[in-house]
Amino acid sequence: MAFMPLVWIVLLGLLVGLVVRLTRPPTDRGSGQGPGRAPPETPPPPETPEEILDRRFASGEIDADTYTEARERLAAHRPKPQ
Repeated sequence: MAFMPLVWIVLLGLLVGLVVRLTRPPTDRGSGQGPGRAPPETPPPPETPEEILDRRFASGEIDADTYTEARERLAAHRPKPQ
């Protein structure tokens, strides 16, 4: 019987806390935003065909002749600036 007022106080506190939490606007908690947190990384832009060709040549996947021929083909198919 002595704990009944304590139980009611705890229940009222939980109810008030729930109402406050439900009526607040959503926060960016956990999204990486806020003080001391780095913004989320944006994905890098996709590689251009020339960059892919350069990377493959640099890693040794293709030889110099293949690289030169592919570069010439890419240059021939590029739209000309107006």
